Amino acid sequence: MPIPTLAEKLEWLKPAKVSSHEEHCAKTLRQGDYEIGVQVTNDILDEAMEIFIRSSRSYFGVSGDSMVAIFTAGGDLINAACGTYLHAIIQPIVIKFILKYYSQNPGIHAGDIWYTNDALYGGIHNPDQVALMPVFHKGKLLAWTTAALHTTETGAIEPGGMPVSAKSRFEEGLNLPPIKIGENYQLRNDFLEFYSVYGLRAPAMFISDLRARCTTADRVRMRLLELVEKRGEEYLVGLLRKMLETAESGARQKIKSLPEGKFRAVLFNDAIGWTPALVRACYLTLTKKGEKLIFDFEGTSPENPSSYNVHSQAVVGHIANFMYEYVFHDLPICSSTFASIDFIFPPNIILNPDKSAATSCCVYIGMQCRNATHNSFAKMAFSCAGLWQQVTAAPGSQHTAQICAGLSQWKLAVSDVLSFSLNTQGQGGRAANDGMDSYGFAWCAFGRAPDSEQVESELPLTVMLSQHWKDSCGHGHHRGGSGAVQQWMIHKVSDMVSMCMGNGSKVPLGQPLFGGYASSTIPGISVRKPGLLDEMKKADSPLTMDLLDMLQKNTIQGDWKYELVARTPKVYQEGDLLFGFSGGGPGYGDPLERDAESVMEDLKKSIISDWTAENIYKIAYEPERRKIDVEKTKQQRLEERNARLARGVSFDRFHQEWNKKTPPKEALQFYGTWPDAKATGPVFRP
Repeated sequence: MPIPTLAEKLEWLKPAKVSSHEEHCAKTLRQGDYEIGVQVTNDILDEAMEIFIRSSRSYFGVSGDSMVAIFTAGGDLINAACGTYLHAIIQPIVIKFILKYYSQNPGIHAGDIWYTNDALYGGIHNPDQVALMPVFHKGKLLAWTTAALHTTETGAIEPGGMPVSAKSRFEEGLNLPPIKIGENYQLRNDFLEFYSVYGLRAPAMFISDLRARCTTADRVRMRLLELVEKRGEEYLVGLLRKMLETAESGARQKIKSLPEGKFRAVLFNDAIGWTPALVRACYLTLTKKGEKLIFDFEGTSPENPSSYNVHSQAVVGHIANFMYEYVFHDLPICSSTFASIDFIFPPNIILNPDKSAATSCCVYIGMQCRNATHNSFAKMAFSCAGLWQQVTAAPGSQHTAQICAGLSQWKLAVSDVLSFSLNTQGQGGRAANDGMDSYGFAWCAFGRAPDSEQVESELPLTVMLSQHWKDSCGHGHHRGGSGAVQQWMIHKVSDMVSMCMGNGSKVPLGQPLFGGYASSTIPGISVRKPGLLDEMKKADSPLTMDLLDMLQKNTIQGDWKYELVARTPKVYQEGDLLFGFSGGGPGYGDPLERDAESVMEDLKKSIISDWTAENIYKIAYEPERRKIDVEKTKQQRLEERNARLARGVSFDRFHQEWNKKTPPKEALQFYGTWPDAKATGPVFRP
């Protein structure tokens, strides 16, 4: 089996060597051809993304958590519309695999439709599925087009596409190496039948999303051929080569402008599946020298027998999310931007597991690599005149990924993720501003929350409340953006199966910067037999649709359950309640330096509570009119600074005491040796 090795994958992420034909075509471009051509590719991709969103069926699709891209004939990424950046940067691995192993048998021809979702062959995890099409003109391969989207069903041992309890890839459902699923622009019926049996929990969504990927990739192909008919083959080949060269030059200049040195960040996860467990999810040493960046993950916890492992190219994809949002934000989404970036993955760590490892929940580990990159670049860039305003704390990465499965009120089989709690996370506090409230998805900056009425019309749920989650943000000189909360009631069906993925119930995932506070952890909350509908009918009911009011005043009766955010599949009855939370962003800078008027504004917007204003920000004010007592505020902040000094100890004393501490033994079962996270033995997988 020609499964790509780690060395092959990392090599294929780099641009292929330029051919003499490409060099010739690039030189034929006239003045203005490049600038106009780049915009044409942007327009083609934007049109395709709109088609993708409108033709998708799953909530990830309609929320825009997707990607459409153009590649050279040799498989190098040229430009993309996102969605989520993590899909685009690693797909050259898939195309270059097809070119290397399948050019002769089964062959690559005009009208082919290829498909894959297997992380062993260059994907993220098996819910992330991509359709690929070659672009031929008069028998000559000129380019490739792709469309990728997370699907919420894979036929695994649990619904939702990301089986938390999977211990090996053999329990994850559909894992499909690159395969030709269509010829002559037609999908093969035998493949559709094979594919559909993995989506029996939600057949309409499963097949509709596959067709959406294919029609989107085909639209890009058609538009590229229209461009070729208008301007010629040499123009397209030259344009794609020029885009590669320009992006690489821009990336090298940006990297060169950063300070030299080594920068470290260490981040942890608080659970493996449904088990509370501490793991060193990412130990990053980032070295910058000249035009080169080296990401070294030595010191990360070993792989484990769960679905919380990440194949290495998926780590690169998560890092790309940060790089394109911040460092390379004004460059094309292009393979050559990573030409001067190298990666070191020691064998058998959680970021480079064995090929039999389950990786369906890899994103909960991979996100910590993105967050570690946030922190490392913050240390690098905060002193740079041209980059300091890009310094931002990591986004609020913890969330409730609630999956609902069963029969809808329309008697249709459904299995989907409620993506409101994903696409409303708070942005981290910024060097010059607060983080944006409910800015998007840590994996998809351009994602948007699905329409609540559409959710109610398609799923057996009623959205009872939807609001910013008070005190979810990390506090600081510039606070993180607020997260959000929704409450869902099972409605118009007798019962429904629900489970939840995620982590961050004990340890916040993103770290704050320069004295800021971490954001709130995420609880898992459900209520059985609450009698909410009966309570709402009462004229004198004390019920309010405010989360803190519900929790503090017990305005909703029933059997309340508080647990980890990751929960096993359970059957819920009509009227039962589920709560979904999206994390706030971590803070930036000392909260005692925050402008008092900004604190009052946060109170008015219900972003923070009075307790937070008084005890964290040390603001003195009249509660009813919220008029600030300026002098008393200054005094309270001075007293807090003095109290900090009184609590402080020397570094040597702190270091001596800190090294004596250790987490409980039961929390270290997946960590490795304490404290250096070395493997304690081989991993057994069924």
